[in-house]
Amino acid sequence: MTSPAFRLRTRMTARATDEAHRVSSPLELLFDLTFVVAVGKLAAELAAHLESGTAVAYLAPYVMVFFAIWWAWMNFTWFASAYDTDDVPYRILTLVQMAGVLVLAAGVPAAFAGNDYLLITIGYLVMRIGLVAQWVRAAVEHPEGRPTAVRYAVGISVVQLAWAIRAFLLPVSWGAWTFIVLAVAELCVPFLAERTGRTNWHAHHVAERYGLFTIIVLGESVLAISNGVATGLGHGVSWPLVIVALAGLVILFALWWLYYLEPAGEALENNRARSYLWGYSHYAVFVALAALGAGLEAAVASAGGHSELEPTAAGFAIGIPVAVFLIVLWAAHAPIVERPVVRADVVIPAAVVVLLLPLVAPGVGVAGVAALIALACVAVIAVTVLVKLRRTRIRLAP
Repeated sequence: MTSPAFRLRTRMTARATDEAHRVSSPLELLFDLTFVVAVGKLAAELAAHLESGTAVAYLAPYVMVFFAIWWAWMNFTWFASAYDTDDVPYRILTLVQMAGVLVLAAGVPAAFAGNDYLLITIGYLVMRIGLVAQWVRAAVEHPEGRPTAVRYAVGISVVQLAWAIRAFLLPVSWGAWTFIVLAVAELCVPFLAERTGRTNWHAHHVAERYGLFTIIVLGESVLAISNGVATGLGHGVSWPLVIVALAGLVILFALWWLYYLEPAGEALENNRARSYLWGYSHYAVFVALAALGAGLEAAVASAGGHSELEPTAAGFAIGIPVAVFLIVLWAAHAPIVERPVVRADVVIPAAVVVLLLPLVAPGVGVAGVAALIALACVAVIAVTVLVKLRRTRIRLAP
């Protein structure tokens, strides 16, 4: 059962947390497509600045815009896990949120070009209108969860008003610190709202949704490699270009494999009170994977000889996101998994090695660094899989 039987309108009530075979609905998958566009535009902007050697100056816009994208997806995902009715009003309000995502995506270039976040704020506002309407509906139709739903609706509205004030009234020079304040306020809304009662999110459904968003950001990396290769072919095929592209594909495959080795659904069900740690820490997982896509595109451009990016910098553009992913993936699951499959004694040394490998770029080039990082990722997978198999044999032994 993926969703309730379709009706024009059905009463919105909390869905069961133990609902059998709960998976993403077709509407959720369609909703995710708008985030493919948003993440793609953001990664493309970062890649362009990496290739020109000016990425450091644009890390703040990247982090801030990605927060808006991620938080909007987060809010929709957890609400849908608890209250998805899949009727006409629900679908229309989801359409409103999808429209907001596309407006936000359209504002990405302006944010990078001149710190102009007006269109992004407007898109975010449209998304929040749809989300607040959903919470108001939940408050009206689900009396048992009304206090929590009202807190969500009020909290989201207040913070959104503050975002609007920031965009329309406050000086641009206040942008960084006001973003930090409001981002923290956003993160606090669920804590405050659920003090009166927790929403009925489905652990395995949420885990699957996070896995799907991981695939979205990994998909942007595949597109980035393809874009880089297509551009490089215009300057002629070279071994460094081929090696970086293949190494990038191996890295993506290894990180995907590693992510899905951890049984997050069961762990979330057993540790629902720690879901905030797991859910919020995924921001760093997603932002690192999206940055990896930009880094791979820039590295392919560097290997093809049509980028201003130095080999060492190109190596760090790959190595830093990979290292962040490895460490945060372990840190995200450690509080909820009794015996993590992704182990600290494996990923932390690997992350250190990955961070050091770009230093050999003057001798082996960006292609050599990419290949070595790919080998490090393969080694992490090999060790993790072997340890997992050994645990399984011990558990099954008579």
